[in-house]
Amino acid sequence: MTPHPADDGPASPHDQTPTTPTPPASVDTEPTRHRSLLADLTPLRRSPAFARLWVGSSVAGIGTQMTTVAVGLEVYDITRSTFAVSLVGVISLVPMIAAGLYGGMLADAFDRRAVALASAVLAWVSTALIATHAWLGLENVALLYVLATVNAVAGTVIGASRSAIIPRLIGTDLLPAAGALSGIGTGFAVTVGPAVAGVLVAAVGYAPTYTIDVVLFSFAFTGIITLPRMAPEHDAQRPGLGSLVEGARFLRRSPTITMTFVLDIIAMTFGQPRVLFPAIGALVIGGGSITVGVLTAAYAVGALVSSVFSGPLGHVRRQGEAVGWAITVYGASIAVFGIVIAAAHALGGRAHVGFGIGILPALVLASAALLVSGGADNVSSVFRGTILQAAAPDGMRGRLQGIFVVVVTGGPRIGDLYAGLVVAVGIAVPPIVGGVVIIGLVALLLRLVPSFRRYDALRPADG
Repeated sequence: MTPHPADDGPASPHDQTPTTPTPPASVDTEPTRHRSLLADLTPLRRSPAFARLWVGSSVAGIGTQMTTVAVGLEVYDITRSTFAVSLVGVISLVPMIAAGLYGGMLADAFDRRAVALASAVLAWVSTALIATHAWLGLENVALLYVLATVNAVAGTVIGASRSAIIPRLIGTDLLPAAGALSGIGTGFAVTVGPAVAGVLVAAVGYAPTYTIDVVLFSFAFTGIITLPRMAPEHDAQRPGLGSLVEGARFLRRSPTITMTFVLDIIAMTFGQPRVLFPAIGALVIGGGSITVGVLTAAYAVGALVSSVFSGPLGHVRRQGEAVGWAITVYGASIAVFGIVIAAAHALGGRAHVGFGIGILPALVLASAALLVSGGADNVSSVFRGTILQAAAPDGMRGRLQGIFVVVVTGGPRIGDLYAGLVVAVGIAVPPIVGGVVIIGLVALLLRLVPSFRRYDALRPADG
């Protein structure tokens, strides 16, 4: 897709972008791009509108992570119940899934800029109300559940509409680079936001922490308000059952796009060991919350590093095959993580190293495995997102992004259930078995769906 001329300069809210994308430029014929190990910044140069959207969402993402952590801490302070904390996510799950599906239909039926702006306003207001709740000292858990759910629902619609907007701003040839840049923003937010939240809650309390999020989230408006108008296609179907059915029919005719969802579900179902971290910190490696923090950070850092050094990704044509390899590496690294935990458990603490960290070699090896898995998952995400956006017609992108939201929201929770059930056999069994299952299923599916394996980034319509 060739970028709209309006994107070469400051975007006006009254500009009209084309409703039908033009063919993508070849990555091999654009003279201004060169091969580099570092992330490709061409999307930021090509489209100032995308640059503003990226900066705004990245800054706002830090605040979102801060509030997510702070809400959990506040609920625990009020109730002293881990179960009550878990309900923050459980209660919002179904509304988030519904919002993903309906928000995707809205993005296809109406001006995507308007949909993103309206949902951003709702997200900002809900954050401000969470801060007000804390300033007033209400300590009402039910109200926190409601406000956190509204915030999550609004964020889901923002994500679906924003993802559908990006191809119009930069063209399909730069989608891998844009995906890597999004990974940098997300990785930085996930790494920095929770740590800042923990420090601020301890130092100044909940109300100032939430208020900082209110300020940071304001940056999201800068990126959205200055977007050009994103009118729907002239024959766009109104949100409803008919629109949903049309999207389902499109997926049945598009095995390549369907595979992006199926492979992600497989990886997230069998390769999510996060619910094991507390037990690993308490019973296997030692170190308690320190170990949990290190393991969690290792995964996020892996994703961030792979985005920073993502330059070569923009030159990969066989993106379906690349997804297969990335998820295979992900499965292998999760299995290695399980093997490290099994070995540490077998030692029974005999190799204990002091300083409150537990079995230090095991912690280092387990963290290294998770770092690799985070990087591989991010590479897979970049290519899966690129295939999803490039191979789909513009009028279908919103609904497909909505389905994507459902997958990324539900998949990890199914993975938590798998790990929680299988751990009864042994604490290292879920990641070891899950990693092997991932490798086997990926190999099988790539053989059964050769169109995905042969997907060519220069001819996305063939997928």
